[in-house]
Amino acid sequence: MTAATTVKTDYEAIIGLETHCQLATKTKIFSDSSTEFGADPNTNIDPICMGLPGVLPVLNEKVLEYAVKAGLALNCQIAKYSKFDRKQYFYPDLPKNYQISQFDLPIAEHGHIEIELVDKDGNATRKRIGVTRLHMEEDAGKLVHAGSDRLSGSSYSLVDYNRAGVPLVEIVSEPDLRSGQEAAEYAQELRRIVRYLGVSDGNMQEGSLRCDVNISVRPVGQKEFGTKVEIKNMNSFSAIQKAIEYEIERQIEAVESGEPIIQETRLWEEGSQRTISMRVKEGSSDYRYFPEPDLAPIEVSEEQLKRWESELPDLPAKKRHDYETELGLSAYDARVLTEERATAEYFEAAVNKGANSKSAANWIMGDIAGYLNKQKLNISEIKLTPSNLAEVVKLIDKGEISNAKAKEKLPDLLEGKAPKDIFAGEKLITDPAVLEPLIDEAIAGNPKEVEKYRSGKTNVKGFFVGQVLKKTGKRADPKLTNQLVDKKLKALVE
Repeated sequence: MTAATTVKTDYEAIIGLETHCQLATKTKIFSDSSTEFGADPNTNIDPICMGLPGVLPVLNEKVLEYAVKAGLALNCQIAKYSKFDRKQYFYPDLPKNYQISQFDLPIAEHGHIEIELVDKDGNATRKRIGVTRLHMEEDAGKLVHAGSDRLSGSSYSLVDYNRAGVPLVEIVSEPDLRSGQEAAEYAQELRRIVRYLGVSDGNMQEGSLRCDVNISVRPVGQKEFGTKVEIKNMNSFSAIQKAIEYEIERQIEAVESGEPIIQETRLWEEGSQRTISMRVKEGSSDYRYFPEPDLAPIEVSEEQLKRWESELPDLPAKKRHDYETELGLSAYDARVLTEERATAEYFEAAVNKGANSKSAANWIMGDIAGYLNKQKLNISEIKLTPSNLAEVVKLIDKGEISNAKAKEKLPDLLEGKAPKDIFAGEKLITDPAVLEPLIDEAIAGNPKEVEKYRSGKTNVKGFFVGQVLKKTGKRADPKLTNQLVDKKLKALVE
């Protein structure tokens, strides 16, 4: 059995995600220790996050702001009154032996987001996924297992408490997902949203975004859910999809063979591309929740709610819709351009300066994206301004310069040079009287290519067009040159 196995159609999967998202505050949720990633072990700690006697937590107001903004972006109802609770469990990475979280009165509930699945032809299918709740909590520390990536097989373990007390929101979806592809897209959309908001960097490699999957299978038509299994340890969207696809098949095979499925937590093993059992899943009663006595209840005022709501940007789903309906872009183009907020804003600025939307999109997704990937830069770091890109696009559309010439001069554009300076004297040659002698010269100087054309290899026409473009330093009007070459070559065989 492999993760790529085709899922049987007489069963359906019921999938929900629990996503932990680290908030981008400079200090921790209840203390002023730094949340900086990559610091030396056990240097970003303090008496509060370590749970030393006699200390009291104080809620970081920026955490509340970010949590409320995330809840609003997920179309949730924001609680006027909520509270913190103690979640009791004993593990070496939890210095207080309890975690401050939210249980029965979370900050946000009853939301939804829309996911969009785009096929290879660029067609989009949309689906609404419910969001059960969003609540605030503190992170635990991190165990480092020597000689292995998990406790089993390690010779000893070390603990780094730098993450203890780092602020998180946990976002719990409704069990509305039905495939690994849908779940991976849901996780990606969450990441886009929190990054657009600026409340998290959503970096899975650094643990800023962590997804646990709850999954069960049932025969199609059955109302009751099957036994739920949780999967952890997925550090990429691809791993989420592959782990779910594997687990669906594993559970179907178990059901058909009469093997009982137990409620447990399993780990995704990237190397072997399979899930393995970790532990029997705890129920909420095992955590013995009770209200956190050292923190007052939270009350969000109308003034706070209105202010934070007014600060929300347009989110990816709205931008995708606007790009398709108002600018006429394909679902694929809209998706690529809205993946990062900085890219979307750059594109919109170019369009607002008069650039044709499709032409601007092609430049951003093509040559500019290639440069950014090669140089490992963000689009906000390049010197080619949206205004200058718009000017280049307009020069091409007006027929004053060729697309090839613009691409040739891209390095100068990326250095911040103005198009009017770069393309001075580079205007397209559109006079047939200038181009025809050059075409005649190219035909006369390449008799072998002419014979190929005579023998029926008409695609050799591109060779002669290329010769003329070369002679003119790519200033020949490509469309006119193509027409003139075609006319002259046809005359040779008539």
